[in-house]
Amino acid sequence: MDKHHPSSEIVKDPVCGMTVEDCALETAYEGIRYLFCSEQCRERFLATPYLYIGYPGHPAPRQRGVQVVKRRRFRLAQPLSAQAADLLCEDLRGMMGVHESHADGDLVEITYDLMEVDAERIEARLLQIGLRLGQGWAEQLRLGFIHFLEESEVLGLEEPPH
Repeated sequence: MDKHHPSSEIVKDPVCGMTVEDCALETAYEGIRYLFCSEQCRERFLATPYLYIGYPGHPAPRQRGVQVVKRRRFRLAQPLSAQAADLLCEDLRGMMGVHESHADGDLVEITYDLMEVDAERIEARLLQIGLRLGQGWAEQLRLGFIHFLEESEVLGLEEPPH
């Protein structure tokens, strides 16, 4: 061990499972310290902690490998150019929790794991992408994204064991 650089504690982010070092984002919950790879994971954890840490004697849905895969399709008022479609899909696929994204003309499809990302965060990313595309795309992408009552599906997984 290098005496000038003490070793960092290495743990897994309870939301996404990524390995993180001691200098990562952290929060304390019920007296236990948790580390996160990103603010997105920290926010997901704080919103529904028992999805990721479980209850005493009962593993959490995340620990059991549960995924809540959602597929959202929406149509735009105007078709995207091939270059804009590529930018949109590449950017969305870079988001944690997004498994797939496709854009073909005016049809956009996104597949994601609700345990890691929600519609609100995807909508915010669509707004950012739309601003980069220019020419009013931000509002068109935002309005095109269809909202569902996703949180009720995830919150049902956080129920205490019987």
